[in-house]
Amino acid sequence: MNYRRLGGSGLKVSEISLGSWLTYGGYVEKERAVASIRKAYDLGINFFDTANVYERGAAEELVGAVLKEYPRESYVLATKVFWPMGDGPNDRGLSRKHIMEQAEASLKRLGHDYVDIYYAHRHDPETPLYETLRAFDDLVRQGKVLYIGVSEWPASVIAEAVGLMDRYLLDRIVVNQPVYNMFNRYIEKEVIPVSERSGIGQVVFSPLAQGLLTGKYKSVDDVPADSRAAKLENVRRQITAERLEKVRQLEGVAAELGMTLSTLALAWILRLPNIASALVGASRPEQVVENAKA
Repeated sequence: MNYRRLGGSGLKVSEISLGSWLTYGGYVEKERAVASIRKAYDLGINFFDTANVYERGAAEELVGAVLKEYPRESYVLATKVFWPMGDGPNDRGLSRKHIMEQAEASLKRLGHDYVDIYYAHRHDPETPLYETLRAFDDLVRQGKVLYIGVSEWPASVIAEAVGLMDRYLLDRIVVNQPVYNMFNRYIEKEVIPVSERSGIGQVVFSPLAQGLLTGKYKSVDDVPADSRAAKLENVRRQITAERLEKVRQLEGVAAELGMTLSTLALAWILRLPNIASALVGASRPEQVVENAKA
């Protein structure tokens, strides 16, 4: 496994990282989830990602429990805050109240004293940006969070946040987690240039376009019963005849290079130096092995 610096920080993360969205805590049976995390660690993957909203905390509980088998200094653990965790008006967003309460709840579920990275899972236009950034800075000063991240923030908001952090001497954002794959390249135009100027690295999710870039979907109507597309309508909508034709052409390129399509798709992502890691989801240990080849 190769490792890269995360943005302008000194933290080094594996080029392939393991996530838990749509996999651990509900969609995948516990034994396979545990085996996948252990296989990732054995392969040198040191970066594990989860969020409070994934199965309403169940993913955090599983990931945290498995990682406690290993020395704490040997891995990087990330979780997130933003999406609703209850029915109350303050059970969502990036207010100081919600951030502080959810940070404590996440640490309890994870069974850890601190997380390496704490993400703002989306931008919250209803909360002043300074309030959000100050709350994150306080968590860093308390030792409960080591690094601050954001996810899917527009380039303009990232730039505004960096300006506020510099003005008020707040701890800097070091990582952004956007969607990025061969079918979705929006970050190349504005997000990456702003991030490069600000010392922010990318940890990209959905690098295989929810499985489309693995080649397992052969037609719009031929969806494997155990796939995410069979269970989730928003994933199924991504499977179009136009995209499947592109996948068939890409499979030819991969075959010429002597690799699988998924390996090619992940290696293509890692061509950009601003991208520190490609965040994959695996429901079986064999998938982790295949992804690590990138």
